[in-house]
Formats: sequence, structure tokens, C-alpha cells
Amino acid sequence: MIPVKVLAARYLANADLALVKELGANPECKSLAMVTTDCDDATYIALDAATKAAEVEVCYARSFYAGAANASTPYAGEVIGILAGRTPGAVKSGMEAVLSALKRVGFEEAGGVPYLAHTVSSVGSFLAREANVPIGSSIAYLIAPPLESMYGLDGAMKAADVKLCKLYSPPSETNFGGGLLSGTQSACEAACAAFAQRVKEVALRAIEEETNGF
Repeated sequence: MIPVKVLAARYLANADLALVKELGANPECKSLAMVTTDCDDATYIALDAATKAAEVEVCYARSFYAGAANASTPYAGEVIGILAGRTPGAVKSGMEAVLSALKRVGFEEAGGVPYLAHTVSSVGSFLAREANVPIGSSIAYLIAPPLESMYGLDGAMKAADVKLCKLYSPPSETNFGGGLLSGTQSACEAACAAFAQRVKEVALRAIEEETNGF
């Protein structure tokens, strides 16, 4: 697994109400926790984990253009995530869950091609909203470079009884692509395995020779 680097983290015990509202948080949730890292998708999964571990919501999460390798400043990285809660203790607990999850979630690499094929067995409020599924559903979170992501998604959906909930059509802000699939946990795991296999196929042989009936 490619380790995720946490670049910056800050807490606001009592954020200005105008800022809270503009970030889309509940006005009663004036405590904020902010983080930047060098991996957006792993951070989104970690932010979702926070919503299951503490009384917090993800009020803002956004990827930056071109990816961490082209970050504009030393601590910008690839993504910013902001948690909101009613108390400083809640957002601190939420951020602890984020940092813990980032030690377990990250991209794999095949022949120099990075990809994410991760099953979230029970989504929290953030990914439930992203995928438009009930809280507690299982999803396959699949991300890869542009061609690999589309080729891999096709394989994932054919390999298991899963539903395409959200397509990240390439290029994303970070020039990748992918999607969120829902199904049983075992189906999501099978979809992840098929996605990873197809990414590896492209990594081993990027240009496929034309065959009859391709």
C-alpha cells in the first residue's frame, strides 16, 4: 500500500457562524476540524469513518486540481476535508478516527499504475450521501487512471452483482476516474478484485492487439 501523508491539521473550537454556514454545516455545529493530505480518495474514506466514530458530519471535502505532485504549497496536498460537530471533543474524536483510518487505507500499485480498490463494508453518512445509498450499505470504492478506471469498472460490474451508484468520469480534478458500486459486502469485494485485475492487465500490456470479435 502507498502510505498517505497527512500534511496539515487544525481545529476551531468555535468557528465564525458565517463560515460554518458557507461550508454547509449545521449552524449548531460550530466546532471544526480540518485536514489536508496527499491522497484524496483515501481521505474521503477516512472522513466517512469519522462519521461512524463520532458525532460529526463532513461539511466540506474537495480535491485539488492536478494532484499532490503538483500542489501549489507545501501543505496543500491533494485534498481538504472539514468535519463539523457540536463540541470540540466531538471533532477531535472525529479527526482521530480520520488519522487512524488513513493508516489502513491507500492506493496499491501495479507496474507503476496506482489504483484504489477498497470495500467499505458499512458506509457512514458521508459516503452514503455520495453514493445515494442507505447508511450501513456496503460499497466498492474504485479509482484508477483514466483508461484503467473505465476498463476496470466494466470488469467489476460484470464480475459481481453490484450497482453503479456514482461514476467519476475522467478526468477528475486529479486526472483519475472510477466509481462507487453498491451490493453485498462479498459482491463488493469481488468487484474490487476484478477491478484490480483489469488495472493490472493494462499495466502489464498497455496496448491490446485487435482480435476478431473483440
